[in-house]
Amino acid sequence: MTLPFLLAAAPFAPVDQEYLFEARQMQALSFAVHIPIVCFGIAFPAFVLLLEGLWLRNGDPLYRTIAKRWSKVMLALFAVGVVTGTILSFELGLLWPNFMATFGEVFGLGFTLEAFSFFVDAIFIAIYVYGWDRLSPRAHFLTGIPVVVAGFTGSLMVITVNAWMNNPSGFTLERGRVSDVRPLEALFGNDYLWHELVHACRGPSPGERSRSEVLDMKSPI
Repeated sequence: MTLPFLLAAAPFAPVDQEYLFEARQMQALSFAVHIPIVCFGIAFPAFVLLLEGLWLRNGDPLYRTIAKRWSKVMLALFAVGVVTGTILSFELGLLWPNFMATFGEVFGLGFTLEAFSFFVDAIFIAIYVYGWDRLSPRAHFLTGIPVVVAGFTGSLMVITVNAWMNNPSGFTLERGRVSDVRPLEALFGNDYLWHELVHACRGPSPGERSRSEVLDMKSPI
């Protein structure tokens, strides 16, 4: 354990709550459902946009057909991710109220910025999915770019909070109370952030092999 973590935990008594094991089980189950879905949800828009870009470049209707069909899957993944993510947000406050009350002001900025990314994602994913045959091809393609970017920035904000939880910093703890809060340092100056970011975002992202497989697709038409 790192020194900041030990210093943060020192003023508090041992955990004493009757439902501790059940709370951990509930949180773990929610994460087990949410994380795989969100990983697909972050990567899928990049696949769909790649296919639409290939259609714009090559004019092959197969790319457009697949992109349009996959955009519906993309929307379903987004919807399920929203539901499971909302459950997680409530669990943080309901299952760990003392933790959130004590340290929420330190890492709360990350969740605030993630909320902005979510709203951008929600707006443009609706325009993208329902904009087929309603927008010009290039305008439709451009509406998909914010979906990809917002998915990445939203995951970045959540990962900054996770990195902080693994390596607390950016605050001073005096007699069990948090003071001298430095949220930017806590979230973006954390040594744990960058390798967690690479690990979390590189895993679900479309790799070179997937891209080459898409490029090798031949239209039966």
